Amino acid sequence: MPPTTPSSTPGEETVSRRFASGRQFEIRRGDALAVVTELAAGLRLFSRDGVQLTESYGDAQLPPGATGITLAPWANRIEDGIWYLDGKKQQLDITEVSRNNASHGLLRNSSYALVAEGEFSVTLEAVIFPQHGYPFLARHQVHYEIDAGLALRVSQSFINDSAAPAPFVLGAHPYLRVGDVPPEEMVLTVHAGTRLVADERLIPRSLVPVDGDFDFGAGRSVGGLDVDVAFTDLEFDGGIARQTLSAPDGRSVSLEQDENCTYVHIFVTDTFPGRSKAVAIEPMTGPANAFNSGAGLRWLEPGETFTMGWGIVGAL
Repeated sequence: MPPTTPSSTPGEETVSRRFASGRQFEIRRGDALAVVTELAAGLRLFSRDGVQLTESYGDAQLPPGATGITLAPWANRIEDGIWYLDGKKQQLDITEVSRNNASHGLLRNSSYALVAEGEFSVTLEAVIFPQHGYPFLARHQVHYEIDAGLALRVSQSFINDSAAPAPFVLGAHPYLRVGDVPPEEMVLTVHAGTRLVADERLIPRSLVPVDGDFDFGAGRSVGGLDVDVAFTDLEFDGGIARQTLSAPDGRSVSLEQDENCTYVHIFVTDTFPGRSKAVAIEPMTGPANAFNSGAGLRWLEPGETFTMGWGIVGAL
């Protein structure tokens, strides 16, 4: 359900305690509304003229299926929570017990602090402290803004405050929709040249060209989909890649991502509360298990900052 209209007045602790996802930050411009959460710097809602363009959840709920959360210092999964730094084994906590993986980074359950609020924007930040499995001091900063065209623009920055280079992958986990259009009537279009073939634990093992049931270039009906797969070799036009969810009446919503963000994960599920189907289109700078495969993995020098951008655009 759409969230209750929140308050973002500083110091109103009694208000923020009403929400399981912490303090709520509203951004409005024209007919566009975004609600951003203190928890995981998540996107709880984006709408245009009252039409929901993302899945949402209730005030007393945590984000179901990782709805809208941002991900750092890795997106998706690390196999067995293990990777190696200079030949030394690093063991992360297992947070996806059913598959024995470390899932969705270190900030999924963290509070983000307010850095800045503008007329049409908000910026939040959280610190990653050195710990077992990730011995680096870093910050993840997330900036949300509604632009003049009433699109939602998001930039995620990774800042290395350590004395050594730090590895990272950034990502986000929005689920898109077009108002009350039944999911089965929607068409999903993904423009990519390559997909990652994963095992039963959703760890990629190989890359293959998209074809057959995994070719979404001409659009595929959501009703027949049950997929959890990453794509790369995305088609960029003017530095932007677009993946689109379209309704029969011509309305659509697109996930856009810049050239610093070269992977997209598509997750279509029938387990989202209250929805027969839900479609996550997840921008990522690297795929699952990047800390071991090296695919998309970046190392940031001390004192440096890396930023990737994505956004949600409604055609209504």
